[in-house]
Amino acid sequence: MTLRFFHLLVLTVSFLLTGCNNSQQEVNNKPHLLIYCGITMVKPVKELASQFEQNNNCTITITQGGSEDLYQSLHFSRVGDLYLPGSSSYREKHLGDGLLKEYVYVGYNQAALIVQKNNPKKIPADIHLLANKKYATVIGNPESCSIGRQSQKILTQAGIYDAVMNNAVLIAADSRTMNKTIINKSADLIFNWGATAYFENNKKHMTRLPLDESIAPKNQLLLNLLSFSKHPELARTFMRFAVSTEGQKIFHNYGFLDSVSTPGTIQH
Repeated sequence: MTLRFFHLLVLTVSFLLTGCNNSQQEVNNKPHLLIYCGITMVKPVKELASQFEQNNNCTITITQGGSEDLYQSLHFSRVGDLYLPGSSSYREKHLGDGLLKEYVYVGYNQAALIVQKNNPKKIPADIHLLANKKYATVIGNPESCSIGRQSQKILTQAGIYDAVMNNAVLIAADSRTMNKTIINKSADLIFNWGATAYFENNKKHMTRLPLDESIAPKNQLLLNLLSFSKHPELARTFMRFAVSTEGQKIFHNYGFLDSVSTPGTIQH
């Protein structure tokens, strides 16, 4: 059994157990939503969920993990209501399965180089340095997480993906693991989602080196309604809240929007 398969099995079992708990909550006449959320976006989604629960007399469970692992788990379990992966590419990849219905655009992810706080080694914002043996580097696993998938695309276009993979001291399963290598000072340079460098528990440890959009394009974050949702109207209400002015302020505060955008509508 591979480590990734073990993680996927644990996620799936936890979802099925959540489904059992949901049944008890339905008996208590309090509707429950289950949101599958990529690790990078957990903080704003938790804040949204807390406010939504208070205003809509419901409960929300957020299950976090790598975007691909989350999709495979919901695909197997058929339990849950909403799916927020770290890139729109996951909707494109899996749309043919028929499990992802309407969606809303809530913000974006953009890859960035991240270094130790205040960049003590004076590392420039150059992705080619990920292949430089002078630095301890970490990138994401394209098989499990959205930043790994995005890194593979960017570095392949630059012609350095294999060199970077060979130089990395760790191929991380998710963005949180990558940031831990900066926090514990086991890495000099990581290639992660830039917004994570501004999170409260991260910003005192790391500095973001922004990349031009021609190198690291913005990736849309799409919140998807699941076809097997037990409460589709309540899930749509949450989607509308996520793109309301109040919801967009939350995403902006966590670095997922340049500014508070005009409230959007549900797309099909």
